[in-house]
Amino acid sequence: MPKNFMMPSSLEPYKEIGDPRAHIKKFQSMMFFNSANNELVLCRAFHTYLDGAALLWFSKLSAGSISSFEELARSFIDYFATVQIYVHGSDYLGTIRQGPQESIKDYMTRFAEPTIEIPNLDPAVHLHTLKAGLRPGKFWETIAVTKPKTLEEFRERAAGQMEIEELREAKRIERKQPRKEEDRTIRLTNNKEARKPFKLTPKSDNYTRFNTKRENIIKEILNAKIIKPPAQAGSYQDQRFVDRNKHCAFHQRYGHTTDECVIPKDLLERLARQGLLDEYIEGRKHKENGRDREERQQTSGSKEDNKWPNTTPPKEIINCISGGFAGGGETISA
Repeated sequence: MPKNFMMPSSLEPYKEIGDPRAHIKKFQSMMFFNSANNELVLCRAFHTYLDGAALLWFSKLSAGSISSFEELARSFIDYFATVQIYVHGSDYLGTIRQGPQESIKDYMTRFAEPTIEIPNLDPAVHLHTLKAGLRPGKFWETIAVTKPKTLEEFRERAAGQMEIEELREAKRIERKQPRKEEDRTIRLTNNKEARKPFKLTPKSDNYTRFNTKRENIIKEILNAKIIKPPAQAGSYQDQRFVDRNKHCAFHQRYGHTTDECVIPKDLLERLARQGLLDEYIEGRKHKENGRDREERQQTSGSKEDNKWPNTTPPKEIINCISGGFAGGGETISA
């Protein structure tokens, strides 16, 4: 190879697409520009600008079958002559039309691609088919009135139209931006409202006044199995982020007190109205006698043996299904 010779880097390899004669001409011109006007250099460098089926063709050449670059070029053109059938002609340009929503910039770019493959394309044909492919509109009317006679004149008109379309697109995006911010604000507000904890509403305006704390009553009737604890007690709230100073005897979890919880409050009110909590109500005659009370007090310390006094059996067993305090619904069923 010649001293200080550099292979052309701007020449695309031939991949069995396009006119093989055009590839030969481009290769020769690039090599001559790099001072490689030598048949041996041309023959040795030619395969580096082949790819795919073209490179496979070169690799199948018999050893010693090529004696000059002219012979190599002729063999290359003859083998890929059929590819020229698929190269677009000037008639193909008449089928290119600007789309309903296509910008003038995209249309001209798409139109320019096949023109590169058409050899000796007449500029007048090029201009005529380019104008004929425009969709009806203001730019089409401008071209019809000004009647540009050269491609350069047409491109000047098109450059102005491109600027107009880009400005319109920028304004359209600018108008949509505040709406997106407004929608985002609305979504954030809705999400915040959706995350607000659900608070149960008390079922009664006037509650019975007991002679002891509701928490103690809940503990006693749970031990006596008058009611059952919630089926999913405590699973409704992450216990890592709750107030450990507050505990609910009914839900058996931290985060709120028994007196704050609406569920046991309504439950005790229901039991009181059924006459099952008379001993805890101020001013109401106890239904148990001294013996029953003594028996209840003696057995209240044991969770396993605790039972409601036999002389006053419970009227019913209250099964409670809890969806959680301040976070979900609550159902009490008999």
